[in-house]
Amino acid sequence: MFKKILIANRGEIARRIIRSARLMGVKTVAVYSDADRDAPFVGEADEAVHVGPPAPAESYLLTDRILEVAKQTNAEAVHPGYGFLSENAKFADNCTKSDIVFIGPPASSIIDMGDKSASKRLMRNAGVPLSPGYEGEDQDGTFLSEQADKIGYPVMIKASSGGGGKGMRIVHAPSEFNAALASCQREAKAAFGDDRVLIEKFIENPRHVEIQVFADNHGNTIHLFERDCSSQRRHQKVIEEAPAPGLSDKTRAAMHKAAIAAAEAVGYRGAGTVEFLLAPNGEFYFMEMNTRLQVEHPVTEMITGLDLVEWQLRIASGEPLPAQQNEITLTGHAFEARIYAEDPDNDFLPATGDLIRLSFPKASENIRVDAGVEEGGTVSPHYDPMIAKLITWDENREKALERLCSALDDTHIVGLTTNVAFLSRLANVKPFKSAILDTGLIEREKDALFPTSTPIPDHALILASLVELLGYKPQVPDTDPFSPWGAQDGWRLGGRANRKLNFVKEQQEYPVNALYNAEGFSLEIRGRNYHVTGKVNGDQVEANINGHAIKASVIVYGLERHIFVHGAHYQLELFDPLVAAEDLGEDTGGLRAPMPGKIIKLFAAVGDEVMPGDPLLVLEAMKMEHTIVAPNKGKISSFLAQENEQVNEGDVLVELDVEG
Repeated sequence: MFKKILIANRGEIARRIIRSARLMGVKTVAVYSDADRDAPFVGEADEAVHVGPPAPAESYLLTDRILEVAKQTNAEAVHPGYGFLSENAKFADNCTKSDIVFIGPPASSIIDMGDKSASKRLMRNAGVPLSPGYEGEDQDGTFLSEQADKIGYPVMIKASSGGGGKGMRIVHAPSEFNAALASCQREAKAAFGDDRVLIEKFIENPRHVEIQVFADNHGNTIHLFERDCSSQRRHQKVIEEAPAPGLSDKTRAAMHKAAIAAAEAVGYRGAGTVEFLLAPNGEFYFMEMNTRLQVEHPVTEMITGLDLVEWQLRIASGEPLPAQQNEITLTGHAFEARIYAEDPDNDFLPATGDLIRLSFPKASENIRVDAGVEEGGTVSPHYDPMIAKLITWDENREKALERLCSALDDTHIVGLTTNVAFLSRLANVKPFKSAILDTGLIEREKDALFPTSTPIPDHALILASLVELLGYKPQVPDTDPFSPWGAQDGWRLGGRANRKLNFVKEQQEYPVNALYNAEGFSLEIRGRNYHVTGKVNGDQVEANINGHAIKASVIVYGLERHIFVHGAHYQLELFDPLVAAEDLGEDTGGLRAPMPGKIIKLFAAVGDEVMPGDPLLVLEAMKMEHTIVAPNKGKISSFLAQENEQVNEGDVLVELDVEG
């Protein structure tokens, strides 16, 4: 076994590898950029070496620098995690040439499976089922359009290299093809340095089922069952589960067999995932093979009781598979929810900022949290915006899902926008609860998953009010518990005290009139009266409202009040007339950058007339393209950013003279 390994990655996966390595007695070396100087994984590794500025191309993707650090620290092997260099065949080959073990498959396997076009040709020869498509070398736009016509719409254009939902577009009609192709090629070039694409028949309403495989250097290949990853947005997974529910024994066995055939066809070694599309009629088709550990590997660990990182290290060090196929057992059911800094109500636009509060449910044999950040940390614009993975397990799907819903309710994040409330709605929507799964579920259930507004209930206002009303308790020495200065009954010489509170959300005011009683408060809200008692201990609030006891968490951040109750998160602001009166400056009325990024294409010019929804420019941020569109009819008066220019969040990009 290795004595020391270098981890060529960051965040959650770096912490995950460190955890297993420590249990095995293996020392770890972390590499970090300027942006990650204070990140948790840096402090948790046995050694940490700085490798460059925040941009991955200038730090985590510098193969020569990574290998130099490995040699300097006497690391015997490099674990690439996922993303970054994990599927970089040249890096894997350079590790071997430098007498450093690459903890992953041979470079030849990465090449064979990393090129989706080439891999499909290999799979066809290995007898693995394929959907109709074109994966040839001719990349002429007209020719590709003709191939799409032959395949029949709808089709999927997909980058030949890479993964993670980047460089993928669904095209429903010939008129959409050229624009989709150009967008795919730009995104693929930026993400993978390769703008080649393939085209395949888009299977309507398929399930996304993947098989975890492992192979060693001794000719052994096995599977560790399957995962269902059908719940997706922007072709990226949101909630995964294992095993895949509702598969017949025949289909499950056939998929396992095909996955092993796929791995053996490329002489695979280590951990890999073979991904299939499962059509409604029960037919399944090879999609791709990820030649690395997957983000969703914890659900496989939960149902098998195995440590997949430990398996990776053992296989890379030359040991045979730790278990044979007939020794692998499946117990119970597991879910993984990916918690992102993003705005589901704004097309899942990534968010950046400080994590003022980051609170997860307590870990146990049923609940696991794999987080890359901690409270007080920052989600930076330079990397993927995933905050954590919330994993739950129980003896069956129903109980595991109940645990997931409860764990999401107990996840409290303040400081930036997250998808936690969306995940909770998804886990509770009827088709998901009933295991009626396919990749179109989120779009079909958008009315339930993306409510137009979230009204503020009275009990949320009461909880926020209690924090204000009980938050002004004078500090009285414990030696004098009966001091009148410590009383909370609002006694005044002329009668009971009265206090008016005003909360605001999206310019809607929520006034609360509070009258102090000997045993609490009488609150008037929207013409309704409530008798309220309670206590506040830090963020924890216990309230009794007309005889109904409620426990909640209320987090105060400046004027913001974040109320977490009954699985919901309500955000209010306490109205402060002094702050409201401040001159905040005038808004130019221009369209602003929603996040830091790079302008990669302009679709219009000064003087152009535009209609609502017309694309104006493309902003590349956090490894994805975001199209900025015209909100109204009007004429472009100026562009304040040009192609290839870096912009900051809030920068005005386009000024529009709105008609009418």
